[in-house]
Amino acid sequence: MAVHGPVVKIHPVVLASIVDSYERRNEGASRVIGTLLGTIDKHSVEVTNCFSVPHNESEDEVAVDMEFAKNMYELHKKVSPSEVIIGWYATGYDITEHSVLIHEYYSREAQNPIHLTVDTALQSNKMNIRAYVSAQMGVPGKTVGVMFTPLTVKYVYYDTERIGVDLLQRTRASPSRTNGLTSDLAQVGSAAGRIQEMLTTMLSYIEDVLSGKVTADNSVGRYLMDLVNKVPKISAEDFESMLNSNINDLLMVTYLANLTQAQIALNEKLVVL
Repeated sequence: MAVHGPVVKIHPVVLASIVDSYERRNEGASRVIGTLLGTIDKHSVEVTNCFSVPHNESEDEVAVDMEFAKNMYELHKKVSPSEVIIGWYATGYDITEHSVLIHEYYSREAQNPIHLTVDTALQSNKMNIRAYVSAQMGVPGKTVGVMFTPLTVKYVYYDTERIGVDLLQRTRASPSRTNGLTSDLAQVGSAAGRIQEMLTTMLSYIEDVLSGKVTADNSVGRYLMDLVNKVPKISAEDFESMLNSNINDLLMVTYLANLTQAQIALNEKLVVL
């Protein structure tokens, strides 16, 4: 259950990086930790990148390579200066006593950092992903403790990330759990097929409303009107001509790219001779 606070938006590349660092962890390590990078606004925290940080922990103590974390962040700022430290992650299901110590370090690097936990062990048969923010509790002037309160987690993605997510989804139906990238033309055909399915669903809904089978929804009607207004007024002949022209351009670019690759490969062989 989430409490009032910023919404944590996580990109797929972050989860993939966390799982990869867990799979590559040192022998004997029970979990991995790392730094979360992203942007912050008034109502949300968007996690767009991360990197793992070496650490060792036992029942009595925990040691984190802070120098490595600082160097990695300095290098990352040269590539993505807009991304700042917004918190840290740890694999596992529970928040431990060592988590409090690590969180204290990140509290010096970021204001009110978030703590993300990723259950890579799949204890509940799924990868639970939770985000927390810390709050001090106790009597002023006395011993003060730390309480982690949960936040709402949402998953967002860029258009380029959607391609990778769709590819991973297709591997679930493959017996070998592998799948290759499709060609540009196949992706266009797949996108056209999805649009056709959505148009069929929309037309079916409109026909049911007109026949009285389904009660009209004003919000859906406004969305449909907005969609119709965005469609450019163009004749079928002009649209077909424009589409064929774009397809020809795509085929020409593909041909030139393949021709360039062949010439480069031929040049490499001639240099070797």
